[in-house]
Amino acid sequence: MTQLRFSPHSMTIVAACAVLMACSPQAPAAVAPTQAGAADTTPPAPAAQAVAAQDSLAWLVVDSASRTVTLELEVTAPPGAPSALINGYRAGDARVIVPLGWTVKWNWSSADSSAPHSLVVMVQREKIPLEGGRASFTNAMTRMVTEGLQPGQPDQTTFVAEEAGWYWMLCGVPGHAVNGEWLELRVDPESTTARVMLKKKD
Repeated sequence: MTQLRFSPHSMTIVAACAVLMACSPQAPAAVAPTQAGAADTTPPAPAAQAVAAQDSLAWLVVDSASRTVTLELEVTAPPGAPSALINGYRAGDARVIVPLGWTVKWNWSSADSSAPHSLVVMVQREKIPLEGGRASFTNAMTRMVTEGLQPGQPDQTTFVAEEAGWYWMLCGVPGHAVNGEWLELRVDPESTTARVMLKKKD
């Protein structure tokens, strides 16, 4: 067997090389390249999808700069419906959520030629009232709350949602609200923008 001999000088060089190799940084792991501008295909969470659908309703327009929400409201009476509908909803199927202190504007009209209608905001109690009464906020009602307005008699109003709570946006004509002609209004001190939440159908 052949024996290898190392001089003191060569041993010093070997030791130095070992130290350098031990101290040198490791090369980073290879990363798969990505294409610039590639779309993120990760689907949004279910909650995000629900919010997007709710906020996309065309009849609610938000102006965050002026803290104002505008509602385009129309009453219809489809054949066979248990009551007149407000923007296609009834009996609290749609809930309008407004931040506390925001201004609410509505442009209201009726397309139902069979009966008069109106709209008034009233604080929620144990039971839906038989007819409209005093509005919870100044100007939060159409003209002729209990008599109602006919098609061709639109109404516009503006009010400030100055008190947090749960309210009805209901028709004040006697018997209409108890039959289901109402939506919910939530004045929410925690909300930062106005939106609509829809009740899930069974």
